[in-house]
Amino acid sequence: MTGYVESLTDPSYKGQILMSTYPLQGNYGISHEWFQSDNIKAEGFIVREYNTHPSHNKSEKSLNEFLEENRIPGISEIDTRSLTLKIREHGTMKGVLTTEDIEDGELLRLAREQPNIGELDLVDQVCVQEPLILGEDYNHRAAVLDCGIKNNSIKALLKRKIGVVVLPYKMDAKDILEYDIDAMLVSSGPGDPTRVKKAIENVHNLSKKMPVFGICLGQQIIGLAFGAKIYKMKFGHRGINQPIKDLPSGKVSITSQNHGFTVDSQSVEGTSLKVTQINLNDGTPEGLEHEELPVYSVQYHPEAGPGPNDSDYYFDNFLKTMKKY
Repeated sequence: MTGYVESLTDPSYKGQILMSTYPLQGNYGISHEWFQSDNIKAEGFIVREYNTHPSHNKSEKSLNEFLEENRIPGISEIDTRSLTLKIREHGTMKGVLTTEDIEDGELLRLAREQPNIGELDLVDQVCVQEPLILGEDYNHRAAVLDCGIKNNSIKALLKRKIGVVVLPYKMDAKDILEYDIDAMLVSSGPGDPTRVKKAIENVHNLSKKMPVFGICLGQQIIGLAFGAKIYKMKFGHRGINQPIKDLPSGKVSITSQNHGFTVDSQSVEGTSLKVTQINLNDGTPEGLEHEELPVYSVQYHPEAGPGPNDSDYYFDNFLKTMKKY
């Protein structure tokens, strides 16, 4: 019902056309306050019904104006229930949105010729190119290995008086250490984690020197760094109502997720990692933890934006781990 601004600006949606299953979108307009990056990262937006008269005291523009400013196509009056069921049955599919008058056969050709999302270097299109330092006066400092960090993740760290150094994921480990950091967060982001080899290498090299916390794509990178395997899911986990179970405590949380790849749970066996949380819909790993090192991860978005705040405590745990080590 809410969250289209956060989702459209979430870097993990790069390379994807986003469709809302809630039928009415645009009700409350657009505000920079809700952005998760500098602008829209999704490639297109599909809705059932578009509200042309938004109402919210923070609204700066309409959804349509926002899309037009960023030259992102949007389409309404689509049977989103039917399309959702089609994707649920057949899995993630290629698609085309156009403003041009083109024959259906030509559109199908254009769609088929698009590369698969796993063939694209999407992280390079959304990560920082130069270091960004925030909260310099705080006692503790964390490096964010940026694969497509969301603003809410940075806000969650700053809220806890953790200084932040946002760094390109390709930076060498020795250069990362020069920033006098106490821990490292491996961010969420788009696409296939096996393509960000430098991030995997950095986790492998730095995990013996400091605590490491991974979010979403960050979990997959941590998995790869310690010998686990990744596979592409049929249609991934999408939306803000994914149930996960914490195995040690038995606690169930509702989480916000967007990922099309996941760690193979069987491949975790025999590594130094263990699965700590699972998805209650399909049993896939939602949390990993190293058996000896202060390294752990979650497959969902504890910072929400949009989504529930059930797992916000992970940032408190991150601060405690930093202080301990």
